[in-house]
Amino acid sequence: MSDLNSLIIEASIKGLVIVGIVQTLAAFEVWLERKISAWIQNRIGPNRVGPMGLLQPFADVVKLFMKEDLVPDAAHKGFHRLAPALSLAIATAVYAVIPYAHYWDADLTGIGLDFQQRIYFGIAPNVNIGVLFMLAMTSIGVYGITLAGWSSNSKYSLLGGLRSAAQMISYELAMGISVLAVVLWASTLSINGIIVEQEGWAVNWYIFRNPIAFFIFLICAFAETNRAPFDLPEAEPELVGGFNTEYSGMKFGMFFLAEYANMATASAFIIILFLGGWQLPFPAEMVGLEAGSLALTLAQIGAFAIKLLILLFFFVQVRWSIPRFRYDQLMNLGWKILLPLSIVNLLITAIIIFVFDA
Repeated sequence: MSDLNSLIIEASIKGLVIVGIVQTLAAFEVWLERKISAWIQNRIGPNRVGPMGLLQPFADVVKLFMKEDLVPDAAHKGFHRLAPALSLAIATAVYAVIPYAHYWDADLTGIGLDFQQRIYFGIAPNVNIGVLFMLAMTSIGVYGITLAGWSSNSKYSLLGGLRSAAQMISYELAMGISVLAVVLWASTLSINGIIVEQEGWAVNWYIFRNPIAFFIFLICAFAETNRAPFDLPEAEPELVGGFNTEYSGMKFGMFFLAEYANMATASAFIIILFLGGWQLPFPAEMVGLEAGSLALTLAQIGAFAIKLLILLFFFVQVRWSIPRFRYDQLMNLGWKILLPLSIVNLLITAIIIFVFDA
C-alpha cells in the first residue's frame, strides 16, 4: 500500500473517531448543563433516563427526530436547510487540528504484529498554520447563524442573525490580537509547537506569562460561542429565540449540537493557547514517564480531559449565574475596552520579547 493511501486511510479513521467523540461530547455537555443548572437552582435535574439521567440527551435526539419539520412558506428553503448543517459541519471541522496528546511510539512487534509507527493524536496536529485554521473556522461559523436568520424570512430571526454578525466582528478583532500575543511568545503558528513551548512546570503556561491575553480571549470566547451573558442572537425575551425561531425538529437540534461543539472548541483553544495543552503541570521525567511511551500518552490525554471538564463547568456555571448584557453594553465592551486593551497588551508583549531576546 502506498504512503498516500495509508495517510488517507489513517485520516479517515481519525476523522470518524473525532466526529463520534464530538457528538458524544456534545451530548455529555447537554447533560452537564442540565445537572449544573439544577444544582445552582436547587433542583434535581435529569434523573429518569439511564443512570443519573445520562441517557436523557439521547432520548432528546430521538424526540427531535420524531418531531414534524416545519418550514415557513416564505422562507428560502434551500438555505433554510443548509444553515444548521453548515453550523454543525464547521464546528466539527475545527477538531481536525486539535491534539489531545503529543505522540505515541507504537511498537506492536512484541505481540506478533508487524506495526511500528509514531502516532500523533489528531488528523493534522502538526500543520504549520493550525492556529490560523482554528481562527478561520470559528470565524466563518457565523455564516450558519446569519443564513438561518436571513432565510427564515422572519424579523426576529433576521435580527438574531444580524446581531450574531455584528457580535462576531466586535470580538473577533480582540480575540485575534490576544492570540497574536501568544504567537509572539511561541514564535510559531503550529498548535503542537505552541504546546511544546509550554513544557515543564505549570508556570511556563501562557496564562501566567500573559494573563491579560488570557482574560481577553476568555471573554471573547463567550461572545464567539453565543453563550450567556453574550447570547444576544437568541435572546428569548426580545427575539423569541432569535435566529432559530423558525426551526423545528432535528434542524433545531443541530444548532444546539453546533453550539455545544463550539463551546468545547473554545475550551480546547483556551487549553492549547494558555493552559499548556496536553502538558502535565510538572515535568514528565519527575515521575518516570518517557517521551513517546504509552503511559505518558495516557497521562497527557487525561490532563487534557481534566482541563476541558473544568472549563466546560466554568462555561455552564457562568451561564446560570450572570444576567445577559444589553446590546449596547456588548458593543461598548468589545470596541471600547477589549480592543484597545488587546492592542496595548500586544505592544507590551512585543517590547518585552524584544528586550529580553536582544
